[in-house]
Amino acid sequence: MFADSYLKKNNRFPLIKTAPFADCGIIVVIPCFREPDIIDTLVSLDQCDLPHQKVEVIILINHSETSTQEVAEFNRQTKTGIENWISKNSTSNISFFAVGPVELKKKWAGAGLARKTGMDEAVLRFNFFDKKDGIIVSLDADTLVDKNYLVEIESHFRLNPKNVAATISFEHQTTGLYKKHLEGILYYEKYMRYYRRAIEFTGYPYPMFTVGSAFAVTADAYVKRGGMNRRQAGEDFYFLQNLAQLGLVGEISSTKVYPSARLSDRVPFGTGPILRKWMNGEEDLTKTFDFQAFSDLKLFFDKKENFFQINESDFLKLTSELPEPVGQFLQLDNFWLEVSDLNKNCSNIKTFQNRFFHKFNAFKILKFLNFVHENYYQKADLEKQISILKNLTKK
Repeated sequence: MFADSYLKKNNRFPLIKTAPFADCGIIVVIPCFREPDIIDTLVSLDQCDLPHQKVEVIILINHSETSTQEVAEFNRQTKTGIENWISKNSTSNISFFAVGPVELKKKWAGAGLARKTGMDEAVLRFNFFDKKDGIIVSLDADTLVDKNYLVEIESHFRLNPKNVAATISFEHQTTGLYKKHLEGILYYEKYMRYYRRAIEFTGYPYPMFTVGSAFAVTADAYVKRGGMNRRQAGEDFYFLQNLAQLGLVGEISSTKVYPSARLSDRVPFGTGPILRKWMNGEEDLTKTFDFQAFSDLKLFFDKKENFFQINESDFLKLTSELPEPVGQFLQLDNFWLEVSDLNKNCSNIKTFQNRFFHKFNAFKILKFLNFVHENYYQKADLEKQISILKNLTKK
C-alpha cells in the first residue's frame, strides 16, 4: 500500500475503528480544541451538495497532556455533543467521526500536531484501499463553507490530475463584529491579498494563500512531502510552501470557506493574535511592507541565471550591483553557500533556475522583508501600496 512506510515510520494506528468505504474519495479533517461552535461547522458541511464519491469528516478533538481539568472536561462534553448530533444527522454519503479527546505530548501540543494527527488518520484510511488519489481537506472548527464546497473540491482534482494540492478561496466572517474589530479583519484580508500579489510580482513561482482552513492535498502528495509538521502555529504556511516544491498547487476559486474573525491567544501568530493586538492598539494593520522591497527583490530574481556556475568573487560583484538592501541581505545571510550548493548539483541552467526557489523560498522572502524593514524601509500605508501594485500590474 502507498502509505505503509510513512505510517510505520510515524507509528500510526487507527483511531477510528469503523472501516472506511471503498468509494470514499474525500476526507475532511477538523482539529477541535476547546471549540464552542463546532456544530455550526458540521451543519455547514452537512448542508453541502454531495459529490460523486463518499465523504468522511474527522473531528480530531484534542488538548495537551498538561491541559487543565476544565479544558479536558470541555472537550469531553464537546465529544458528547458531536456524537449526539451525528446520531441524528449522519447520512449514507457523508460520515462524521468524533475522535478523542486525544492527549497531545506537551512538547508539541498545538495546531500543527493536531492537524497532523487528523490528517495522518485520513492517510491511514485511504491506505486501507491503496487510494493514493484520495483527497484530504483541511478545515477548522470555527469555519463555514459554501453549499458547493465538496463538489468543487472533487471537480478540481478530477479536472487537474497533476495538482498535488489546492488552496481554496476564503472570506472571513464579519457578521456581528463591532466597528474596530470589523476594520481589523478587513485590513488584514487586504494585507493578505496584497502580500500574495506582491510576491507574484517579484517572479516567485509559488505565490499562494496559506490558510489552515482553506486547502486540500492528495493523500499521495501528503505522504511524499512527509506529512504535516508539528509547529504550534504557521504549520499551514510551512506545509504548503514545501508542498509547492513537490508539484503544482492549484487554486479553487469556485467555492469559498468562511473562517471566523475571532480574537485569540491560542497560537503565537496568525489571524486571532493579530486581531487581538489590533484591538489592543499593539498592531497597526493600516501599515504593511513597503512595495519598494518587492521591487528590489524582483530585480534580483530577474537576474538569477547570472548566478549559475560563478565563483565567490563573482557572487560578491553581482550582489554589489543589486539594490543595496538585497545585496546586503544576500551577503549577511551567507546566500553564497546556497548558490554554491546549487551549482554543485545543477549541471545546466534550466535545472539551476528550477531549483533556485528551493533555496530562496517563501521563508527566505519573509526573512528578507523583515531584514529590510529593520534596516532600510519603514512600514508604509497599506492602501497606497495596494494602489502602487495595482498600477504596475495593469494590463
